[in-house]
Amino acid sequence: MSSISSIRNISKRNLCSNFFIGTSLPSLQWRFYSRARSPQQFTRTINLKVSPFLYTPFPSHPFSTLNSKSKVGFIGWYLGKLDSRPILTKTITTSLIFAAADLTAQMLSPSSGSGSFDLIRTLRMAAYGLLILGPSQHLWFNLMSKTLPKRDVLTTLKKTFMGQAIYGPANAIVFFSYNAALQGESGDEIVARLKRDVLPTLRNGLLYWPFCDFFTYKFVPVHLQPLVNSVCAYLWTIYLTYMASLQKVITS
Repeated sequence: MSSISSIRNISKRNLCSNFFIGTSLPSLQWRFYSRARSPQQFTRTINLKVSPFLYTPFPSHPFSTLNSKSKVGFIGWYLGKLDSRPILTKTITTSLIFAAADLTAQMLSPSSGSGSFDLIRTLRMAAYGLLILGPSQHLWFNLMSKTLPKRDVLTTLKKTFMGQAIYGPANAIVFFSYNAALQGESGDEIVARLKRDVLPTLRNGLLYWPFCDFFTYKFVPVHLQPLVNSVCAYLWTIYLTYMASLQKVITS
């Protein structure tokens, strides 16, 4: 009985040690067999049952199954495009949102009672989102994530302040200048429009954008921040397209 007990103890010790160092099951069994001192002990060693759980490979990623299930449908397709072609996906998304916002603004405008839409104006807004705002959002949010990578309240407030002090004014100036130039306004008329429209736009934006920016910087992953910012910009773009459609300033 003592020899059998010793064989079992030796088997258990070899099983544990070989499990952690990755020894194969046949090699482990051979060690068991070599330590048997009699045919009876050899037979008992062969009949030793090893749980298959010990040799079941663990998944390389604990959430691989969850991720494979989540990558289904339009959302999964869109997230895949964000990973493979981030700039193109973000610029097209921003362009579509700007076009939809302009169409909404035209429907809400009293001058659209006849049912006619200014297609050129909508294309102009879509081109702005595709060529200017979309790429600039990608660069800005990546810059903020690298410059201020933390997500605590103080860092988020810093990002929000920088957005209102730098990105917001620059974007407003470029937006009004872009639209005025494409509408055929001269340099003096563009400057006069900027003096009339930029400050009221920024002042009204302080009632809206700080809340959107804080939520975006605090809770949204970096690769989705331009998308959330564009969604927030839908309502704001309705206001911007209205301001951009105002008559030009008459200069002497």
